[in-house]
Amino acid sequence: MTWGAASLLMFGGLVAAMGLGLPVAFAFLVLNVIGAMLFLGGEPGLVQLARNAVASITSFSLTPIPFFVLMGEVLFHTGVALKAIDAFALIIRRVPARLSVIAIVAGTVFSAISGSTIATTALLGSLMLPTMLARGYAPRMAMGPIMGIGGVDMLIPPSALTVLLGSLAGISIAGLLIGGIVPGLILSAVYVGYIVARAIANPALAPDEKVDASAHGAARWLPFATHVIPLIFALVIGAMTGGFATPTEAAAIGAAGTILAAALYRSLTIANLMQALTSTVAVSGTILFIIVGATTFAQVLSFSGAVNGLLGVVTGIGLSPDALVIAMMLILLFLGCFVDQVSMMLITLPFFMPLVQRYDVDPIWFGVLFLICMQLGLLTPPFGLLLFTMKGVAPASISMHEVYMAAMPYIAMSLVILVAIFFFPAIATWLPAVLGGR
Repeated sequence: MTWGAASLLMFGGLVAAMGLGLPVAFAFLVLNVIGAMLFLGGEPGLVQLARNAVASITSFSLTPIPFFVLMGEVLFHTGVALKAIDAFALIIRRVPARLSVIAIVAGTVFSAISGSTIATTALLGSLMLPTMLARGYAPRMAMGPIMGIGGVDMLIPPSALTVLLGSLAGISIAGLLIGGIVPGLILSAVYVGYIVARAIANPALAPDEKVDASAHGAARWLPFATHVIPLIFALVIGAMTGGFATPTEAAAIGAAGTILAAALYRSLTIANLMQALTSTVAVSGTILFIIVGATTFAQVLSFSGAVNGLLGVVTGIGLSPDALVIAMMLILLFLGCFVDQVSMMLITLPFFMPLVQRYDVDPIWFGVLFLICMQLGLLTPPFGLLLFTMKGVAPASISMHEVYMAAMPYIAMSLVILVAIFFFPAIATWLPAVLGGR
């Protein structure tokens, strides 16, 4: 079978299986079995497929995933995350569109203590959106920041999707986690600048509000010092960027520290701990099942000759490395409009990573660009997951079109940052190089 026919069979079958409603992981497994029978020698190929599947999920590099997921689940189920929002509300006072700015800052912090973009959006949306609308904020000014910062969650560690990308792509997970910090913080700062500028230009979008100024001095900063700093800087990011903990160790410290913090705040109960553990098992199991399908799919593709055939075609065209990366980003942006982030990785990485290696593209730079494209996929109509998450927590009077329009400025700003990192790779690669995370 020619490599073109093999590619058509594998990808055509994958699209057909997904189109029939088969879950992503099962769609890959079905194609893997068919591919093993055809390209790996029948029954011996199936045995090798099983061995590869076991090897793919016994990798030590995957252990941060359940810990990162557990951190977020404990924070949200115990209500500790609410204390962080209250802490920022005390600090941020005289700022135009104050509540929108608080949403951005709080969302940035949640990005550093939770690996779930959807959970961050759902939490901020359910807590802050009703308050903003009740105080006269325009719906787009209220919803946009919450959706925009939800996507940034993917860039700032801990991020389960970043660990998954690093594992599937063979990129340094520590380098990728650290490499997302600066772009994520830049995006947050750009969002805040845009919100303040819009509110100054048109105050009707975010009316002034009466702020409780009774807390002064130490009383104003004490909640931040007790509810935010220990969870963020002393645990995950501090441990990892300080160089005395690997991503796995930092994740374990963060998970244990989050549970301890919830207990010290007297927010931890057996019931909400069990909820957090159950959700963690469900999410982690799904991710690991997907890894099995994706890893073996890449191996079957390699044996079929499809990867080498594509490499030969691309090399023959004579594309420059920059043109190749631009083409990859355009493909990812297109896919982001229609498929979820995990599917984007599973579909593209088996072809993209051999090209990245062949053309000697910096893997961390490419990985951060890939993450931003996935972040954009969360916001782009018609099927961005954060759009539907926001619609789920928004009042029924707000239409889906209004949700789409609220996300547009944040899509544009993310695209600008994507272009900036493409032309100035040091934005993504400087911090990993300094901290030795490459």
